[in-house]
Amino acid sequence: MDSYKSEKAEIDDPLTQGQSWKEAGRSVALATVIETWGSAPRPVGSHLVTDSYGHFEGSVSGGCVEGAVITAALDVIKDGKAQMLDFGVADETAWSVGLACGGRIRVYVERLH
Repeated sequence: MDSYKSEKAEIDDPLTQGQSWKEAGRSVALATVIETWGSAPRPVGSHLVTDSYGHFEGSVSGGCVEGAVITAALDVIKDGKAQMLDFGVADETAWSVGLACGGRIRVYVERLH
């Protein structure tokens, strides 16, 4: 049972998925949570990979933030220019954008070469 869990964890790893897509000839962008303040749904170092078809694996936050990061990743794939994204909200509006308890996150999005 433990070997199954190890294999499953490896398959679900966004970095492994991104490498697989690159090896298959796809263009790929990597988003990484580089800073958090207050409450954030995902810790620093969390990853999300996106390919040029809009497929994605991993998570950097959830909610509307995730959609905005995927959109930015597609732009990064097209133009090759990395982006720094900042998301932060007051507690009153936090749920609507995916930051459940307020807080802020900074996400770096880069094209993998």
